[in-house]
Amino acid sequence: MSKSLKRVQSALIALGIDTQIHEMAAGTRTAADAARAIGCEIDQIAKSIIFRGKRSGHVVLFLTAGGNQVDAQKASTLAGEPLGKADAKLIRAETGFAIGGVSPVGLTRPVRAFYDPHLLTFDTVWAAAGTPRHVFGAPPAELIKASAAHSADFVAV
Repeated sequence: MSKSLKRVQSALIALGIDTQIHEMAAGTRTAADAARAIGCEIDQIAKSIIFRGKRSGHVVLFLTAGGNQVDAQKASTLAGEPLGKADAKLIRAETGFAIGGVSPVGLTRPVRAFYDPHLLTFDTVWAAAGTPRHVFGAPPAELIKASAAHSADFVAV
């Protein structure tokens, strides 16, 4: 078991989130891949979208429903600074995860996080569990609380 996967598993237990981590043979790098593998609606996939603050140099996490896209201008306004693309090295350094497996729980350090309120319309949402092949399901309110994310309108129309 990878360090990232172990860290997510430990975080879920510590947070009291009663769930199982599932390995997906087909992989879950994209929301569409994950929804197909799990057998759920694409919007039940809680995507962890990471940007880099151009002034701070730190990452900002946007937890969004799988079918939605993050509007860069809205996201920058929320973050209070211009945002740009976060590279793989920065994402790994600030979250402890590789691109495609960024979990909203078990991060190696706290990050500013915002969530898409559309996630709350489902009983269960699915998020990456630290690798591109592992996911876990959870009630969205529990996932949001665990990630310390703030509700915000950042979705592209």
